[in-house]
Amino acid sequence: MTLGATVSPEGIRFAAWSSSARRLWVSLFDASGNRELDRLELKPEGEGVHTLLVPGLGDGARYGFRADGDYEPDRGLWFDPDKLLTDPYAVEIDRPYQYHWRLAAKRNEGADTGSLMPKAVARSLPRPVVPLPTLFQRGGLIYELNVRSFTRLHPDIPEAQRGTIAALAHPAVVEHLKCLGVSAVELMPITASIDERHLPPLGLSNAWGYNPVTFMALDPRLAPGGLKELRDTVAALRKAGIGTILDLVFNHTGESDRLGPTLSLRGLDAMAYYRHQPDGRLVNDTGTGNTVACDHPVVREMVLDTLRHFVRFAGVDGFRFDLAPVLGRVDGAFDPDAPLLQAIADDPVLADRVLIAEPWDIGPNGYQLGNFRPPYLEWNDRCRDDIRRFWRGDAGAIGALATRLAGSSDVFATESQPTSRTINFIAAHDGMTLADIVAYERKHNGANGEQNRDGHNGNLSWNNGVEGETDDEAISLARSNDRRALLATLFASRGTIMLTAGDEFGRTQKGNNNAYAQDNAITWLDWAGRDQALEQYTASLSALRRAFPALAGTCFLTGAPGDGSEIPDVSWLTETGAPLGEADWNDAGRHRLVMLLGDSEGGRLAVMINGDRRQCVFTLPARHGFEWRQAIKAQPVDLARPLPGRSVSFLIERRAVKPRARKGL
Repeated sequence: MTLGATVSPEGIRFAAWSSSARRLWVSLFDASGNRELDRLELKPEGEGVHTLLVPGLGDGARYGFRADGDYEPDRGLWFDPDKLLTDPYAVEIDRPYQYHWRLAAKRNEGADTGSLMPKAVARSLPRPVVPLPTLFQRGGLIYELNVRSFTRLHPDIPEAQRGTIAALAHPAVVEHLKCLGVSAVELMPITASIDERHLPPLGLSNAWGYNPVTFMALDPRLAPGGLKELRDTVAALRKAGIGTILDLVFNHTGESDRLGPTLSLRGLDAMAYYRHQPDGRLVNDTGTGNTVACDHPVVREMVLDTLRHFVRFAGVDGFRFDLAPVLGRVDGAFDPDAPLLQAIADDPVLADRVLIAEPWDIGPNGYQLGNFRPPYLEWNDRCRDDIRRFWRGDAGAIGALATRLAGSSDVFATESQPTSRTINFIAAHDGMTLADIVAYERKHNGANGEQNRDGHNGNLSWNNGVEGETDDEAISLARSNDRRALLATLFASRGTIMLTAGDEFGRTQKGNNNAYAQDNAITWLDWAGRDQALEQYTASLSALRRAFPALAGTCFLTGAPGDGSEIPDVSWLTETGAPLGEADWNDAGRHRLVMLLGDSEGGRLAVMINGDRRQCVFTLPARHGFEWRQAIKAQPVDLARPLPGRSVSFLIERRAVKPRARKGL
């Protein structure tokens, strides 16, 4: 079935689905979207589909749906023809959503909401893009960014373009991404969202976008040029060798809990689109008040249609799924073979796309790290936490660190799966920034208006002696070294890695670890004040990772030689160059480690990790005819000198160059 508004020479065919509405209408509006011109009833066609062909309408027509039926919220029924509803298949809306109390008013108490709602805009979709293979390959670098905060203060971007998707195609942005060696950008939600109802009274707004209303329409504030703007930006990034991954939210909508607004799905068929308890209460596996019923066939098809839409008409490389266990819940329980997860992986349009799961929600058995099936990659929070614990100085952290560096086989290895599906990261949009991890021991979320109750309490962070900003040069230097050590550890880890925009140059949120409501200087990247030395160091780490394939490999490290080589794929050594023994692994006070990687060219790469605060001379095993060389130009290393405390250093082994014989006089 084709739902939504289909433009043709005969007019526009409107189609909506509801299994329990008694009547459905399409409301037509003038070009301004402010005056309702007509209200036409759709005709039932069977199986819940209601349609109407309206002759004389064409591209750009503004519209919305209305539905009537029983109004019994205790039974999950919210029908109210005074509520204008956004078409779940809308591909464009004419203005952003704005919260108003009347959107959540009971039937007969809030008057008509047509003046409060955006209008869907009927569009003739462009010709699909030519199908091309994904640019992103496993083992690459994903760069997570928020479109608005990333570009809002960028000095090279024209002011009128800042904060939009089009700004990502600006040459200055593209050059920055190329210098970092970014394989794909992962755009935090760009579809139209609405503020949570408690934010406007606080003078705040949702800056992240994880509160969608419908799933296909782009937010007009981020994409004033509509789908074409996204399509052109994806093409420009692709020309530079950079893929685009969309972070999409299918687990809940901005209609929220029982007290939330009626905007779209709730007004059409809440019982079908959302999961409910047997007593009629909304299920809340998301922490946002409602949970989309992804095991319902109509919802499943809507999700698939959305994904196909962005591949066919924007050419994106793939998708990251927020709170992905919701997509795999069948009758409330997570199933890795759930129909929706399987349908996405098997779909002809989607099968070769990048698929990334955030493998947890807050519902029963919601933590599912490692339990998704290939080809899904997964955010690995155990990697995040174990790397933080090691650099915080926790006792007994050396074994966990090595496991994360080697690809997290304890999480992802199976008899049939020799490669890791991990996405390693140290910081993401949710939580402290990388710079704040080493400057704040606890969260500072007062600006969110919730008395610092929101956000995680366990940040595995440290402040190096003073909480927050300081003029102490010694503390500032210690923090700078810690930032470099964290970045080096990330880029040395096996599997796909993810860096959040701005962490490469020391962005801070002043200790706020839940800055979703801060569309201001707290989240806007400070391009003028960035740490350019740290940025250059990050770029050099990325260049090393690309130059030494063993770093970016996805096969689990085993300690055995690779194909056609006599060198083990990894050796774990002490700082003296001796293999780590059982006593070393179990030494709770050990904070030093060497990861010695072999490569296909017969050389080796030494990753020397000194997590102790004391400097130490590291010794590496020598081979006849080979020599250890500097791996990063900006990081000269001399094995005769001690490695500084709290640092990671790299040396690369290559064949020794024979000196040329001197010619006779």
